[in-house]
Amino acid sequence: MLMSLYNQQIEITLEATGERLDKALTDALPDLSRMQWQRLIREGRVTVDGTRAKASYRIVGGETLAANIPEVVEAEVTAENIPLDIRYEDSDLIVVNKPPGMVVHPSLGHAGGTLVNALLAHCPDLEGVGGERRPGIVHRLDKDTSGLIIAAKHDQALWYLQNQFKQRTVAKVYLALVNGSLQPPEAVIDAPIGRDPRNRQKMAVTPTGTADSRPAQTAFRALSYYTDYTFVECRPRTGRKHQIRVHMAYIGYPIVGDYTYGRRKDKLGLNRQFLHAASLTFRRPSDGEEIQLSTGLPEDLTVVLAGLTAL
Repeated sequence: MLMSLYNQQIEITLEATGERLDKALTDALPDLSRMQWQRLIREGRVTVDGTRAKASYRIVGGETLAANIPEVVEAEVTAENIPLDIRYEDSDLIVVNKPPGMVVHPSLGHAGGTLVNALLAHCPDLEGVGGERRPGIVHRLDKDTSGLIIAAKHDQALWYLQNQFKQRTVAKVYLALVNGSLQPPEAVIDAPIGRDPRNRQKMAVTPTGTADSRPAQTAFRALSYYTDYTFVECRPRTGRKHQIRVHMAYIGYPIVGDYTYGRRKDKLGLNRQFLHAASLTFRRPSDGEEIQLSTGLPEDLTVVLAGLTAL
């Protein structure tokens, strides 16, 4: 079973100056779609500085928004016949090249069309592995991040693979395009990450010792320089939520198309962050053999890169 909506009070400070209220809410709290936010606004469940506002309200900046999310609505996690780009599969696991825009598992506002729904159709025995809401899911990728992701077919494989991630023996390589000319060209970002105290729906670099702050390290290396941009290889050594996106923004080089942690508008016109999980190296549960898999940039990112001026 999954909770498509749950009863909670949310309060955030709006900073998206000039944006429509419904658009700003969708950007800040993407677990709900824009249509769902419009419905909640119409129902009077959203207030700005204590007053009901329309979806078309233009944000000045600094307003306090309060939202009352409705009661729990439960729905079955069902198998859906969605095509999968399978890059490796055996009796223990499956590795999929996830397209951008696909949510990994059912969650708020995403009851269907997820990777889990697709995997249940391809591997019916996956149901219940590691839990009902996230059967088989070993690690995560953001909705708009493309690339390789592993799912386990039974609990023993799930434990074996998750333990590799916990012990940091899985090698992950991401490709990203960042704003600016990255300097230095190679380094390690060592900065703890936790919930953003100003917006609990986002992550941020937080002081060590605060309640939910956890150590986070990301190694990066510039691959190519372009006018106003740098093509970068990122190797996260830890697995915090939104880690690469938060870290690159923290050092002043936000990922192109990341409208949550980066620039609100992008002249390249990309509809998602330029971030791709390009490579995974892990040990196979059956015999401990090292498996290395890689996948090239998807078409939308290749087109953007091809249109840049190299330096």
